[in-house]
Amino acid sequence: MNRTEQPAVLTYPEQGATARSPLPAGYHHLHEEMPIGHGRAVFERAGEAVTTFRMHRAAGVRIRAGAEHADPGVPVESGLGVGPLRITAPCRVVWSAYDSDHIGFAYGSLTGHPECGEESFVVRLRSDGSVWFTVTAFSKPARWYTRLAGPLVPVFQRAYARHCGRTLRRLAADPGTSTSRS
Repeated sequence: MNRTEQPAVLTYPEQGATARSPLPAGYHHLHEEMPIGHGRAVFERAGEAVTTFRMHRAAGVRIRAGAEHADPGVPVESGLGVGPLRITAPCRVVWSAYDSDHIGFAYGSLTGHPECGEESFVVRLRSDGSVWFTVTAFSKPARWYTRLAGPLVPVFQRAYARHCGRTLRRLAADPGTSTSRS
C-alpha cells in the first residue's frame, strides 16, 4: 500500500454477526440450508472447497484472495460479469471455523462493495452423518445500482446461495478432491 491509499475498512459495525443469532436488524436477512451428502469424507471435501474458495470459483465467480485459505483478516475480491459489466466486491474474512463438525467462514463488505453486510458459508456434519451447507447473510444496498435494483438483489442472493449449494454438492461428491487442510 502506498502512502495515499487508505486501508480498507468494513462498512458495517456488526462484525461476526453471521456466527450468532439473531442477525442484526436493519438489513435483509438470508438463510439457505441445503443437504450436500453423507459422511466424514464428504464433509471434509466440502469444507475444503468452501475454505479454499474452490466452491466460489466452480460456481463461476472470479476470486482474488490474499491467501489460500479463508482465515480472519484475509482480503477477498469477488467478481461477477464480464468486461465493463463486471461487478467487483471487496471483502475481508471476519471469522473462520475448522472444527470436527463444522467448517466455514464469513466475509464482510469493504468500501466499494455493492452491498453493506456479511455473508457466511458453513458446512456441518450432523450427528446422523448427513452433511449440510448453510449460507447466512445480512446486507443492504451500498451503491446506486443495488439501491436501484431494490427487491431483485435478495432474489439474486438467494439464487446464488442455492447455486453454491448445488456446486458444492458436486464438488464434495468427487473422491479425487483433497481432504486435508495444510
